Amino acid sequence: MVGPDTDPATLRVLDLTDELAFQGARLLVGIGADVLRTEPGTGLDPAARAHWHAGKRWMPAEDPAALDALAADADIILESGPVARLRGLREDGASRWPHAVHVVVTPFGLTGPRRDWIGDDLVLASAGGMTWLGGRPDAQPKPPPREQALQTAGAHAAIGALLAVVSGTPQLVDISAQEAVAATLETAALAWIHAGRFPVRNGGVYEHVAHQIFEAADGYVAGGYSGSNRMWTDLLAWLAERGEAGDLLDERWQDATFRWQQRPHVDAVVRRFAARQPAAELAAEARERALPWAEVVPAARLTDNPQLRDREYLVTITGEGLPDGGVEDVGFPWAALPRPVTLPALRAVAPGDAPWRRSAPTKVRDSGAEPKSKALEGVRVLDLTWVLAGPYVTKQLGEHSADIVKIESRHRQDPTRFAPSMHLRPGSDPDDSGYFINFNRNKRSVALNLRTDEGQRLLRELVPHCHVVVENFSPGVLARWGMDYASLRELNPDVILVSMAGVGQTGPWRNAVTFADTLAAMSGLSSETGDPGGPPQGLTFGLGDMIAANSAVLATLDLLARGRGGHVDLSQLEAMAATMGPAALEPVLGEGVPDPRTAEFPNRSPRAVPHGVYPAAGDDRWVAVSVTDETQWQTLTRLVELPCADADLATRRAHEDEIDTTLAAWTSRHDAHKLAEALQAEGIAAAVVATGQDLVEADEQLAARGFYPVLDHPLTGPVRHEGIVARLTATPGGLDRPAPLLGQHTDEVLRELLGLSEEQLATLTAEGVTE
Repeated sequence: MVGPDTDPATLRVLDLTDELAFQGARLLVGIGADVLRTEPGTGLDPAARAHWHAGKRWMPAEDPAALDALAADADIILESGPVARLRGLREDGASRWPHAVHVVVTPFGLTGPRRDWIGDDLVLASAGGMTWLGGRPDAQPKPPPREQALQTAGAHAAIGALLAVVSGTPQLVDISAQEAVAATLETAALAWIHAGRFPVRNGGVYEHVAHQIFEAADGYVAGGYSGSNRMWTDLLAWLAERGEAGDLLDERWQDATFRWQQRPHVDAVVRRFAARQPAAELAAEARERALPWAEVVPAARLTDNPQLRDREYLVTITGEGLPDGGVEDVGFPWAALPRPVTLPALRAVAPGDAPWRRSAPTKVRDSGAEPKSKALEGVRVLDLTWVLAGPYVTKQLGEHSADIVKIESRHRQDPTRFAPSMHLRPGSDPDDSGYFINFNRNKRSVALNLRTDEGQRLLRELVPHCHVVVENFSPGVLARWGMDYASLRELNPDVILVSMAGVGQTGPWRNAVTFADTLAAMSGLSSETGDPGGPPQGLTFGLGDMIAANSAVLATLDLLARGRGGHVDLSQLEAMAATMGPAALEPVLGEGVPDPRTAEFPNRSPRAVPHGVYPAAGDDRWVAVSVTDETQWQTLTRLVELPCADADLATRRAHEDEIDTTLAAWTSRHDAHKLAEALQAEGIAAAVVATGQDLVEADEQLAARGFYPVLDHPLTGPVRHEGIVARLTATPGGLDRPAPLLGQHTDEVLRELLGLSEEQLATLTAEGVTE
């Protein structure tokens, strides 16, 4: 099996993270690593401390020598924070701990002209392009709730750590939080690259799929009618049964292009239908009909979700200061640890006890093997995925030199190839769809018609030649083809099967059809997207797909690093719920300080004043500003005359309306780019609220770090792509080939792996098997 003889369940992880990478350390707890902090969660409220640090221990390291002693026995050192506060880098930028995998997460990366810039979730979501996509068109832009920018950076930190473990080479790994965000925007930058335009915030209506949040009789539901034609015909039949179809039964509405052009009318009919039904009942009937609709639920209801409970997803946290019997929290994205999971709250290493649970560290080296130049050299992946979540998994594996064999067909049309609304590029066809091009680089395309017996036979014959199979079919499809996990193991005993169903392979909702918006609704995320006192707005990009994809990448690397096969039953719902932070704990342990947000100022923070998105000069231009300590406040008041110049945080909070109004009047007179640079030069966290155009053409940091490299596509020509997030210094990834044409490598792969002759290939073509 590929990978060093290293078991992540016993990896020692020294956790030097702040909020930039809390999620990364938590994910490593979820695979059973021994995680040790050097401080006791100071400054976190009880719910946040329990959520982020359960399953860890802590031991003080009060001087560099004590820290070096702990690091000496660590396999992975996970460090985050502004560059100026890092403890593990030498003056030349090298790691102080070269024996280990040293992952460093900073706001803007370890290189480039903005390496010293600082930022919290709001500033980084803005610099990376997320904030621009959220909010109402007549109000401030705003990022997704629950610090998704920071959680995305943390997930990539964990991925970077395990990539280095699989490579067998101790090394420094550089993670830029800005780049992690910029790689998680779906079409925000791609639309600019391919069409010279960028999406704008619209209160939650998807631009390229007909989904959004609708008001129900007693709440809200998420849903729509994109996807396969059945999604439309079955919804229309439901509307007709209820007498709600209106003129949609006319023949003209059967044409998908016409429906798309007349979307406002269709949405209005669907809106009337939803408004007359209770939210939970509508969602339940939609599941019965296999239609992608879901109730928008608050995160506090996650612990009552029957699907999550049936799959024993929830984690129980026990320990001092918690209720007897512990508290239930959201769990981990997949069951690397046997479920149900119980974790102790963060606790100190007892006096006299060793800091680590094992007597000796695992050495992250593939002793006796040839050193790898790329982390996933020699790994071959059979890619059965489509749309976004699955291709985003194999995209990342391919970036680090896994051989991705993508199975596709014109008989099962991937919307990102074939749907005109997802092409992005005007006048493009399925072979040069802008959406497909970005997420399917570094892959080989094999056309197999899996509606034929011969196509299914050839697919099974490829399995012994692959280390990993990734699929996002509905539960049961692979079994009908004789390719469930038990059958795959007969073909390849060490195979890793990664299944990415919406809610998992088991449970009462296992057959639910899900889209990104319905999973966000189920997870509690959508419920927090509204302005205070307002309805939920939802998201306008597939954040949930990419959250699930990052989880699947980590699960794949987990098994590769262990050197054994397995079945990863990844529920995209569980992956999304795992990014809700302490939301499930807050009803029990308290939410800390009150929420200061208002409809007019929806970006306020309990921990900072001022903290928000402020208008800049120009049409719909904005700058994010976050003042997190007294020094920054005093600096800001020297630049602009603000109320309460000598006040502490509590006093500023009492005068926050006045401060925000005065600051907005000042920022509105300045260019957003120049203002962000001026504030950062004074040590104040700030960033332009970046559009796709800003990211691709006006961001000197992303340009200096080469985040939008160019590949020469056979039809499109030279075209920019979103870059790689996890930058491994010893075994770096790369973009080596553009996305394939449909079936471009069919003959090549079938000759190479199955030894088929030219005559056999010609017969397959004539019989319609390879199309």
